[in-house]
Amino acid sequence: MRRPTARGRTTRGRVVRGAALGLASVALVTGCTTAGTRDGTAAGASGGASPAPEAPRPEPSGRTPDGTLLVADFGADTVTFVDPDAGPVDSVEVGEAPYGLVVGEDGRAWVATAEGVAVVDTHRRERLDLVPYETAGLGPVTGGEYRGGGMGIALAPDGRHVYVGVNVPSGNGTLETIDTGTREVTATTAVGRRPFDVDVSRDGREVYATGHDSFDVTVVDTRTQDTRRIEVAPYGTEGGLGSWLKPHYAAVRPSDGRLLLPFEGERLVVLDPETGRSAVERMTADTHQHGVTATPDGTLLVVGTGPIDPSEDAGPSLTVRTKDGQERVIPLDGPHEDVAVSADGRIAYVTGGFTRDGYWNGLSVVDLATGDTRRLPAGERPLGVAVLRSP
Repeated sequence: MRRPTARGRTTRGRVVRGAALGLASVALVTGCTTAGTRDGTAAGASGGASPAPEAPRPEPSGRTPDGTLLVADFGADTVTFVDPDAGPVDSVEVGEAPYGLVVGEDGRAWVATAEGVAVVDTHRRERLDLVPYETAGLGPVTGGEYRGGGMGIALAPDGRHVYVGVNVPSGNGTLETIDTGTREVTATTAVGRRPFDVDVSRDGREVYATGHDSFDVTVVDTRTQDTRRIEVAPYGTEGGLGSWLKPHYAAVRPSDGRLLLPFEGERLVVLDPETGRSAVERMTADTHQHGVTATPDGTLLVVGTGPIDPSEDAGPSLTVRTKDGQERVIPLDGPHEDVAVSADGRIAYVTGGFTRDGYWNGLSVVDLATGDTRRLPAGERPLGVAVLRSP
């Protein structure tokens, strides 16, 4: 069936174009690679982007203040502590190419790197441990979009386990479960290919691993490690590994536990993980989308990385979607990847690290009431981000 999209294109046309562009990107197994440079000038980024302004680095002293940002430096082997007004204040070595991170109420951060999961005391700003992966076939430790090792990561509601999606370059990934008390891997479970994101149900009984290259979400029972695969492909799977039209990140909706997965600034898949059924709702940003987060009141924030086709698609943006489906699209300067929100819900922090070329070394600070934005230097290709706060 031919169904118009936001700009009058057909679903079929979008799939075919996406597959063709993805395959033309070189024979790499993803739909997320474009040519570009480190200062943000990327093919598909409208007008490119200037680097974040440099700022003098304040000297760190004492306990890390609430409201400090922690970013994973995907282009280095560190995490960086960032003052949301002044910029970077300190960094800690964690392991090669850190991707996602999560912070518990005890102030310990768990960081998915190419080498293992690093444990960081964010109060004292020091690494406590590096938990090696048990998954086989990761290859040499390296950086870049296709590197083996940890990607998405999440913490159980009770803080007793961390779940990390591990990319295996030659095939499907795994979900490794880490006991936060012993800091040991207690289970390794097969999931989909390139687990970009990992989320946990509100009751902690299920983990959801979003398989970017397998068009799916794997539901893992945290007690038995039993799994269920649910395909998530609102545009179909045409193009396979070369397709652009794949799931990237998800958020658990606070009101009912359903998973929210945005696609191309056009479609939001609302997935019931219990039944495997999904509904599709309209989105309006008309741009390739990656990072998402949901606030306690049900507001969904979605990062738009930029167009697949600059002649038809819109540029980078942040979509702010209310729980009743009303959207406001805030333009951003240059590619971005992930997003976190301040404790009071007023400010969004959007990282410029970007999994593909065209990244920049900073983040955008967005006033959600006014839509005003400013750029802030922040680490080396910052990807995952969290706002530090006391319990």
